Amino acid sequence: YNVQIEETEVSPEQKIIQQTADSLYIINSFAQKFFTETLFTSDEGQDIGLSYLKERGFREDILRKFQIGYNPEARDTFTKAALANQFNVELLQKSGLVVLRDEKPADNYRGRIIFPVHNQSGKIAGFGARLIRKNDRAPKYINTPENDIYVKSKILYGSYFARQAIDKADECLLVEGYTDVVSLHQAGIENVVASGGTSLTPDQLRLVKKYTNNLTIIYDGDSAGIKAALRGMDLALEESLNVKLVLI
Repeated sequence: YNVQIEETEVSPEQKIIQQTADSLYIINSFAQKFFTETLFTSDEGQDIGLSYLKERGFREDILRKFQIGYNPEARDTFTKAALANQFNVELLQKSGLVVLRDEKPADNYRGRIIFPVHNQSGKIAGFGARLIRKNDRAPKYINTPENDIYVKSKILYGSYFARQAIDKADECLLVEGYTDVVSLHQAGIENVVASGGTSLTPDQLRLVKKYTNNLTIIYDGDSAGIKAALRGMDLALEESLNVKLVLI
């Protein structure tokens, strides 16, 4: 047989989009390693970040599993490290890791615990950054802005680590936040994901459906939690999932 294979033409615009996506993944991987190393090896990381996490009851092995880290309080510790490694400042801004303050690049997640958000293949698409010290003006959490690789409505936190457990249990537990996922994993319950940084979306529920038709929503029992749980239940039913609701 004479088989001819036609090559698909890739437009210049598509090439640029792919190059940008590849660069953002590389930047995020560098950032994760920097933040994790800072948490476990720097004095500030250990005294502030690690001590806070251990007070919350997290073990070191589970923190390493989820590649959790810490961004120092100083203005531009991460930014300096990234620029020293020849990363492009515009792409660093696009990643959400760096912002311009007084027209100078600076760390966006200063003094925060860093939760890397992995996509389905295990690559880091973005971050959730939690404030440790009380600051009435600053939001408790900052999440990566939407970019070429991070679309928050299409990502479930913890899904990369939960896939096999969801498939095995034929059930997915849906919780509200990053620490809920990490806590349950530490307790040996691994079929768990969180919508993290956004209200539950149909795209996230379709991700769940790839592994199971059974969803259990576990939210806080306060008024906001009940409202979110009922909304999530309606969306899940629209996606033809079998839904259970647990209010803590």
